[in-house]
Amino acid sequence: MDRFRMIFQYFQSNSESVMNGICGLLALASVKMYTSLDFSCPCLPQYNMAYGLGVMFVPPIILFLCGLILNRQALVMLEEWKRPAGHRKKDPAVIRYLCSSILQRAMVAPVVWIVVTLLDGKCLICAFSGSMDPQKFVGFANVSAEQVQQLLAKVPCKDDELMSNSASRKAVSRYLRCWSQALGWSILLILIIAAFLARWLRPCFNQATLLQARHWSNYIDIEQKIFEETCCEHSRLFAHKCILHFFESMQQEIKLHSFSLPREGEGDEGREGLLQGITDQDQVNKLLKTWYYEKPPLDVSQAHQR
Repeated sequence: MDRFRMIFQYFQSNSESVMNGICGLLALASVKMYTSLDFSCPCLPQYNMAYGLGVMFVPPIILFLCGLILNRQALVMLEEWKRPAGHRKKDPAVIRYLCSSILQRAMVAPVVWIVVTLLDGKCLICAFSGSMDPQKFVGFANVSAEQVQQLLAKVPCKDDELMSNSASRKAVSRYLRCWSQALGWSILLILIIAAFLARWLRPCFNQATLLQARHWSNYIDIEQKIFEETCCEHSRLFAHKCILHFFESMQQEIKLHSFSLPREGEGDEGREGLLQGITDQDQVNKLLKTWYYEKPPLDVSQAHQR
């Protein structure tokens, strides 16, 4: 049990590093998922585009949502955004910093998936083979418009009898694959340049504002964790106190059965302060409601003055 508690505390104290690791694992998982995907274009004019674009963009949406679900800071940001101001004002800069950090991590796996699909080219060939102009390619001159659409739709299918050795099919496939790979490399280059500029131009901006936003975003996360831990500890002690009162009320029956009842307060001396003044369910509910609606100001000097 202590080992699991140590692991849990490690994840809590290193949540940012853990989230970076999770984003990396999601990116690797996206590559593995695509390489293991059995891509089979339907080769039908009415379904090719839907299937090709669906394979290209639906899994990234799923990966993006998974990145948001696994990121604890997403819940922290939403709670900070929706909470009543109370005695503590809300800082929009902190919320913007949290949102930016969450989106950056959640977008890693979807972008990797899209870039990999574009570099492979199968999705783009399947989606846009039917939209190509047949006048640009030989082999479609003496064919009716309906037959042209059928033949263009069969471009992704190498095992089709009519198109397996067709020079026009190979030409259309090469054309679309070149455009797909060019688009994939362009997106990758743009992302690398953007990351380079963001990293090297960041010191040119106001670092004090960035440090403040980072500090208070970490504070909100840590404060929520400590509050939850304190609530769990208080719940355990409150339950222990209620059970002791129950056995005290059953003291006569216990004595008749020769059970030994521990004295009130044994093994409890150092924890009595946590329960002082809180004796029933309504007081606990009032305490939690006060914490939510009237967050205390970030000024511990007032507590020392009192």
